[in-house]
Amino acid sequence: MPKKRKKDLKIADVISELTGESWLYSSIVKDHFFNPRNLLLKNPKSGEFDAEGQIGAPQCGDVMRMWIKVDPKTERVKKLNWRTFGCASAIATTSIFSVMIAEKGGMKIDDALKIRPQEIMQRLGGLPARKVHCSVLADKAFQATVNNYFRKTGQYSRIITEGKKVIDPTINLTEKDIEAAVLEGAKSVNDLQKRLKVGIGNPEVIPEIEQLLRFYREKYYGIKS
Repeated sequence: MPKKRKKDLKIADVISELTGESWLYSSIVKDHFFNPRNLLLKNPKSGEFDAEGQIGAPQCGDVMRMWIKVDPKTERVKKLNWRTFGCASAIATTSIFSVMIAEKGGMKIDDALKIRPQEIMQRLGGLPARKVHCSVLADKAFQATVNNYFRKTGQYSRIITEGKKVIDPTINLTEKDIEAAVLEGAKSVNDLQKRLKVGIGNPEVIPEIEQLLRFYREKYYGIKS
């Protein structure tokens, strides 16, 4: 056996049987994986949080869900809980992210949105190269949750839409929002309007909404309508 492989066997946490590639996790990553902070295993009570967001596809089980409680006067995130089904890196990055958000009385929303994956990895003491993408999950889930907060509080101009096609400019709603609603169970335009208020003040967008609804229902559920 090559010397490099012997060394890997002594220090690596994971070694691929197929490629021989080794992954070494920092003690901080392992701590947050085995003892995740702010993990919410049961669905919250009604009114416990001000907003929630979700990224991923329920069909494949790769989903991250996040909830926040916000002080309306200061816009500090007083509480952040989350739940995900993922690898050690995904769990550890979200755990440390939740700690970062809650420090010093809670970060303001605008400051929290500026946290970058590199900062998360630094707090964890690094991640294996193949797992760097996991540091993006917490960031994306938080962005989705904050967008939900902005939508609920009528702050449509603050909704983050970068890289997404805006379908209803009146409320800054994108095609990704419609996709997420379909994945969460929306079956009709009426369902979408109840969840998202889409098209209510801008009825000319309804045909495009109907088209997207049909597309995503066929894509994820095989239902043609």
